[in-house]
Amino acid sequence: MLISRATAEGIADGSVTVAFRRWDRPRVRPGGTQRTVVGVVRFDTVDEVDPATLTEEDAARAGVRSLAALLRLLGRRDGAHVYRMQVCLAGADPRVALRLQAELSDDERRAVDERLDRWDAARAGGPWTREILGLIADRPGVRAPDLAASLGRETLPFKRDVRKLKELGLTHSLEVGYEISPRGRAYLR
Repeated sequence: MLISRATAEGIADGSVTVAFRRWDRPRVRPGGTQRTVVGVVRFDTVDEVDPATLTEEDAARAGVRSLAALLRLLGRRDGAHVYRMQVCLAGADPRVALRLQAELSDDERRAVDERLDRWDAARAGGPWTREILGLIADRPGVRAPDLAASLGRETLPFKRDVRKLKELGLTHSLEVGYEISPRGRAYLR
């Protein structure tokens, strides 16, 4: 589920407490979480609702200026059902603290090496993890399509690989492109 920056900020400040989506079946579940630009959002409830029963108050709680605007947004989406999700900020994104870690213990370094080695071994095309880390270190702020093309790769699979490195706290996204995090710099030293 995509959560816009404005909606995520509303969830963080408490002005947005529900979200609505049109889907064929729920794509989130009660108790589930999602990382956003402001932290981790939790879905407390997920209930199917009849769009005809929605109110101006529902729109306001979703951060939408009017019921008519909410219905227009829902009308632009495919899906047989409308779902209301109670949402709240569950806390900070744990990757933020991880990527700020500027020193690695021997055990932490070994754990990162083991993970990268597993990913490299699983790729039929050969090792890729350290190549991408080096590329991002050498070319911070460069668009993903340009980085991918420099390796002769398609953009979407390249971005999936960068997300894996981001999960380990080794990189982080910029407005355009990526850069190596303090943890990633510590690993590369």
